[in-house]
This record gives sequence, C-alpha cells and structure tokens, in this order.
Amino acid sequence: MAELIASEPNALELVLDFIRTLEAGGDGGAIGRFLAADIVLVEAPHLLAAEGSTRTRDQAMAGLDQSGEVVADQKFGIRRTTCEGGRVVVEADWSARTLMDLRYWDAGETIRARTSSVFEVRDGLIISQDSYDCYFVNS
Repeated sequence: MAELIASEPNALELVLDFIRTLEAGGDGGAIGRFLAADIVLVEAPHLLAAEGSTRTRDQAMAGLDQSGEVVADQKFGIRRTTCEGGRVVVEADWSARTLMDLRYWDAGETIRARTSSVFEVRDGLIISQDSYDCYFVNS
C-alpha cells in the first residue's frame, strides 16, 4: 500500500484552486504555481490516448500550452472529493468545446468525460496526479 504523505492542512483547497484555475483558462504561469518541480502526471489509457502517458512538469506545461489549440471553455463539475493527509481524490464531470476536429468529435462540439484524479500534495505543491478519464462519444 502506498505511503500517505504527512498531513497537508490545505491540500483539498489547493487542488480545488488548481482545478478552478484550469477551468478559468489559466496560462502556464497561473498553473505552474501549483506544481512541484518534480511532479509526475500519469494518465491511464483512455479514448484519446490508448496507451496513456506519464509526463514530467515540463512535458505537462508544454501539453497545457497545446491544449489551448484543441479545446476551450473547460468546465469541471465536482461530484465528490476525498482528502487524507496529502492525498486528494476528485471525481468530476469535465466538458470542453473542441476547436478542431478530433477522432470522435467535430470542431465546435462539446466533448465530455467523467474523470477521477488522485493528487499528492507536499509542502503546498502538487507532486503527482494520476488521472482516470472516461470519455462519452456523441451518438
């Protein structure tokens, strides 16, 4: 079993602020202030990335810059949160408007997913995020 990080009294608030900043379209500077230098972002395999991915901070920040060319108007409907020590789990309904044609969506359509993410917070920064995304395909 993974070891819990010592108590982080504001871990949940930090993660929710991070999500709100993403939703508001925060740029690299706004997002970067939440992330530790050694953060590891893991995405489990999903509809848009069949093999999943593991990214460093620099790779995640580059992906953030590119995502602005793919989607806009991100929304996170928080369904449930759990926090223990420095570990925060967030379940959310995510949506965004596509800016280009994607495999299952045309430009201008709304893409939706149910997502669960497990964050680890240490010293007031996010040190890891593991995401599990389930995309809904328009019929």
